[in-house]
Amino acid sequence: MSDTAIKIENLKKQYTLGAIGGRTLNAELQSWWARKRGKADPNLKLGENYADFGESFYALNGINLEIKKGEAVGIIGGNGAGKSTLLKILSRVTAPTEGDVWINGRIASMLEVGTGFHGELTGRENIYMNGAILGMTKKEVDQKMESIIDFSECRQFIDTPVKRYSSGMYVKLAFAVASHLDAEIMIMDEVLAVGDMAFQKKCLGKMGDEAHGGKTVLYVSHNMATIRNLCSRCIVLQKGRMIFDGEPEKAIDIYLNNAETDLKTMYDLTKFKRVQHALGSSGRFNYIKILNKKIARFKDNESISFEFSWSAKKRLNNVLINLTLKYADGSAVGYTDCRTMLKDYEIGEYKTILNYDVSNLAEGVYIAYFHLSEINISNELRDIDQSDQIYFEIINDSIDKTNWKRQYWGSIRLPKLVEVQNENIIL
Repeated sequence: MSDTAIKIENLKKQYTLGAIGGRTLNAELQSWWARKRGKADPNLKLGENYADFGESFYALNGINLEIKKGEAVGIIGGNGAGKSTLLKILSRVTAPTEGDVWINGRIASMLEVGTGFHGELTGRENIYMNGAILGMTKKEVDQKMESIIDFSECRQFIDTPVKRYSSGMYVKLAFAVASHLDAEIMIMDEVLAVGDMAFQKKCLGKMGDEAHGGKTVLYVSHNMATIRNLCSRCIVLQKGRMIFDGEPEKAIDIYLNNAETDLKTMYDLTKFKRVQHALGSSGRFNYIKILNKKIARFKDNESISFEFSWSAKKRLNNVLINLTLKYADGSAVGYTDCRTMLKDYEIGEYKTILNYDVSNLAEGVYIAYFHLSEINISNELRDIDQSDQIYFEIINDSIDKTNWKRQYWGSIRLPKLVEVQNENIIL
């Protein structure tokens, strides 16, 4: 095992639903005493039955895995697949029900950034305390103090109690401490999505340096772009089982294809919760329907017809519908809008049908986001309303049956090069 960092054999983790530990000790004792006397449980909700409690399930069910030193391994899967449970077992936060785990090296775990911070202590004091929790000595923290402060971008407030920090400053400081822990194995669970965009970029750079600098990295994320950038190997978990172990791009394809994406054709937006309170107040989508299809699956030589039912609750000026398109992994594909519908609309109900040509899209599942917007004289858009995520799938049915490599070529298939001249020049 000299070149093995982590070895897992037949790892299982079993949980019991609702039987114990979900309430206060007093409530647990009340429930136990009521069951002992054959009485109704005073802590159950109306309609609940204690017989429904105590069901067991496996968060992990027979995981076998070996990770070599210096490997950067991504772990992906849907919610509840067992990703965080696996990392918690490796970090010794919880114990397995069955199986064996061998770890060769010191572990730095970043499962929940900021765990252990105390609001009354200053940023500097929390660096010492959090460093101690993560296994650093005072001497190590002293040596790295300036580097931690610089990385956190919180120098101006480092001697201020962290209860006065913004949420972004809080996680910046916490990540700065965790990322400076010297360890042979780094375990990270969605911790790169912290702070503003500039800091996220710096975090990715830092983790990339660690991953390419010989350290063993285990990284859980729903951001497929970071999995591609950081990892040389990726495993896919599904309902506690490992269904793939290999190249990141193939793992991402398997994960996206196994995702339970609903390719429905009707989206009722009357009860859809908008992300901003003002959206939908002056104009509002009622529903969006994909016409002439029972399932939102299209060949690449077809077009999609979207039917929009929407309401103008007051006079709206220079209104249009625009589309932001993303791939299923969240990466941006492009933007378009319909300038031909650009006009003023009086109070009333409207039905608009728009066609979208998908002939230049590569195969895969896409997510469409529609916005009802006003445009001002400076050509700036102001959103009036937004849609839910609308899924559709593209299948390659053209003469060119190229096996599309999205990691190299992207989601958009550019028009073919047109040959204008090609002749042999005799000198």
